[in-house]
Amino acid sequence: MYYYIRGEKVLSGDGFVVIDANGVGYRIFTSLTSISALAAKSGEVTMYVHLVIREDAQELYGFATNEELAMFRHLISVSGVGPKAALAILSVTTPERFALAVLTEDEKTITRAQGVGPKLARRVILELRDKLKNEDMLPQQVPAEVQEALSDTLTEAAAALTVLGYSPNEAKNAVAKLDSSLGVEELVKEALKLLMR
Repeated sequence: MYYYIRGEKVLSGDGFVVIDANGVGYRIFTSLTSISALAAKSGEVTMYVHLVIREDAQELYGFATNEELAMFRHLISVSGVGPKAALAILSVTTPERFALAVLTEDEKTITRAQGVGPKLARRVILELRDKLKNEDMLPQQVPAEVQEALSDTLTEAAAALTVLGYSPNEAKNAVAKLDSSLGVEELVKEALKLLMR
């Protein structure tokens, strides 16, 4: 029904913002990531929204980026994950890091979200792994230093490591020591073992 709402942010609360669009105040539930992104903006803001209709309520969930909205929709498609749990997950990680956590079966990152235990994290990984792999949700921008002298698979793994906060040199050096015939997921797992020593 709605794609985005554009207007002035008039209020921020615990897990929501209010956007005044043409005199109508829309309460939009959102992640801490989006609240932080909106805090840096002044004047008119845009939120990409998803309407959830329940028997007792109609609620808007919105995000500062389309990527975060897409990830929210993926999350609520998982059995047992409602909008609140999806927001909790997106509040502790970015869409790219969440995609990487799913692809590398990193339950620890997902269970950092309030109210998300290991059982639910495993279900999220199981149900979203193939979807995210097919959509290529890993970052497209690969630092130039990482691309030098690495195969495509190694480059993709190194890019994933830079998303986790490692420097381009650390990422490149770690994956360069590994077997390039491994898949991206395996390369990232093995590189993380090397980097954590």
